[in-house]
Amino acid sequence: MSDIAASLADGIQAYFRGITRSIKAGIPNATSNGNEFMLHSAISFQGFTGMVSLNLNGTRDPTFYIYSLDDNYNSILFGTVPLVFNKSSYRPVINSDKVIFQNWGGSRPPAIPKCNFDGSDCQPSFFSQNLSWIIVLIVIGILIILSIIFTIIYVMYQRKLEKERQNLLWQIKFSELEKPSEKDNLTKSTRSFQSGVSSTSTKITIDSKVDTEFHSFYIWNNENVVGRKSNVRIKLGDKECKEMRLLRALDHDNLCKLLGMSIDGINLIVIWRYCSRGSLYDVIEQQTTQMDDFFCYCLIKDVVSALDFIHDNPALAYHGHLTSKVCLIDERWQIKISGYGPKFLQSLETKSPTTNLWTAPEILREPSLIGSPTADIYSFAIIMSEVVNQKTAWNLDEIEENEDDIVYKVKRGGANLFRPKLVPDSRLQVNSSVLHLIKDCWSENPTDRPKTSTIKSLLKSIHSNKGENLMDHMFGIMEQYASNLEQEVEERMKELIEEKKKADILLYRMLPKTVADKLKLGQTVQPESFESVTIFFSDVVSFTTLASKSTPLQVVTLLNELYTTFDAIIDENGVFKVETIGDGYLCVSGLPVRNGNEHAKHIADMSFGFLRSLKTFRIPHIKDGKINIRIGIHTGPVVAGVVGLTMPRYCLFGDSVNIASRMESNSKPGRIQISTETNRYLTDIIGGYRTEPRGEVIVKGQGVMQTYWLLTGEETPEDLEEMRQQ
Repeated sequence: MSDIAASLADGIQAYFRGITRSIKAGIPNATSNGNEFMLHSAISFQGFTGMVSLNLNGTRDPTFYIYSLDDNYNSILFGTVPLVFNKSSYRPVINSDKVIFQNWGGSRPPAIPKCNFDGSDCQPSFFSQNLSWIIVLIVIGILIILSIIFTIIYVMYQRKLEKERQNLLWQIKFSELEKPSEKDNLTKSTRSFQSGVSSTSTKITIDSKVDTEFHSFYIWNNENVVGRKSNVRIKLGDKECKEMRLLRALDHDNLCKLLGMSIDGINLIVIWRYCSRGSLYDVIEQQTTQMDDFFCYCLIKDVVSALDFIHDNPALAYHGHLTSKVCLIDERWQIKISGYGPKFLQSLETKSPTTNLWTAPEILREPSLIGSPTADIYSFAIIMSEVVNQKTAWNLDEIEENEDDIVYKVKRGGANLFRPKLVPDSRLQVNSSVLHLIKDCWSENPTDRPKTSTIKSLLKSIHSNKGENLMDHMFGIMEQYASNLEQEVEERMKELIEEKKKADILLYRMLPKTVADKLKLGQTVQPESFESVTIFFSDVVSFTTLASKSTPLQVVTLLNELYTTFDAIIDENGVFKVETIGDGYLCVSGLPVRNGNEHAKHIADMSFGFLRSLKTFRIPHIKDGKINIRIGIHTGPVVAGVVGLTMPRYCLFGDSVNIASRMESNSKPGRIQISTETNRYLTDIIGGYRTEPRGEVIVKGQGVMQTYWLLTGEETPEDLEEMRQQ
């Protein structure tokens, strides 16, 4: 049955039940007496739509059903609330609190909250009392944490940037390495030496050096350098970059400076500073320098000092490839040891048989080892034997064994150790303690070899009476030969410098400094366009009349004094004087060095200076004679360049030059006539200058032009009125 039919059936049933009750009550005309019908219509019965309850108004009182959902979303009837005669009551179907309040812990919630409805029965919590402060503290804590995090990130970022910057310092672009040429200011000779009574000086120029398989010679940053080419190619990681940074930072008097590495070429090239006197091996082999006892002592002391620094430095710990070939000698005859790194390349490279002549036996027996401090002491002993014997290592020219035989016998060891023979050079007086020291240093047992500190102490005790340094010693021997020559060279050099200064001053007066510097370097000065410059022309009023009343010498004297006064004003305002032709004066600002919009200001201020100087200037040969000039100024584009070779001149070309000349020729004595463009610069762009319109002027070659008078600020009303009429 549909809801509509059920409702209709219940309505009909309620109607007939009311009629029935009225009839039973004996109400006449029960079917037509509405008032009586309403009194008997308050009935209840079970209808098709449920319990039907009608009130005295004939209106049905509703019944509300209370349902809940279980965990499976099934409906559960908890109770009903019928509304009878405007009164309601709850009729429970389920009375168990455990079922009814299963979602609230299985118990009925209290009628009144623990802290009452307004919270008055409970003390407020610490959190609620101090909520604002807690929020502030939390915000401050968050800010502090964020600041710490930001600081850590910033420090890490700065360290990363610093590491990258340090890496850039040792990375040398291959394109920056220039090969020496004949144009270098170096002597093109393989060896030059001066012979004295007891010493010889040798200096090897870098352009005389020939590249080898492992070495190339370059010029980098105007400095002579040597490139050690590596035959291995590896990818440089953080460890390798860190080692290069440490090596580049090393600095010691007896270490050859490692400048960096070229990694973008065909080979990895380690760049070292060039030492002009070659290696100790070269000096001994060529016999170009006669060494005395003190000379030998200084060389050995330098090697020990370098080794002591290397062994004490944790970044190095040992050399590993020490030979007399890496003991370089600079121009001050000081030993500079090179080849002490980088270790990541040394570990991959194979030592040559020649290098093994200086290698300790324990390293020869274990090729995987690069080196050790004790192995360096052995290599030092071989170097000492070279210095004492004044022969190269093992003196291969005078023994039967070759390099491979020597390496084999040293590596074999045994009771009869194979070592170089110690036969001191006859020119040396070698202390026996030095010979014993050499033998201790090449001892077979590494632990028996002395440390560098012990060697330094022993050498100091042997030569305790030697207070002078090697340079003093060498110069003392050569002083008698060089003193007169040095004095003469110094005098000639002073003369040369003075003459050069005079030539430079003269050249700078003829040409702009930047242009003159290019010409001095042999460079071509190309013509250059300038979009905006300010050009100045002036001439002396009635100069022809004045010249006719004066002798040529008086005219020259007059112009010289006048232009000397003007030149001083030009220097104060940074203006370039192009030329003077008779009484004409041509200046320009804004070239060859561009100065923005300042060129108009410089010319204007210079013009004011010219006019002020003429108030006190007097013609030397005419009593109370005064000079007056006309000035014309124009601003515009020009082309400037050097014309001529025998007597070069810096000339200006363009229509702007002609306009400036016309501004001067159409000007009046003691007046400054400017063009419209110059007026725009001085009044609109720069500002601070006053001008007076002159009106339209017919300019030769330009037609009618609007021009202006530039006011100095010293004009009287009569002067201004006169300007308006001119």
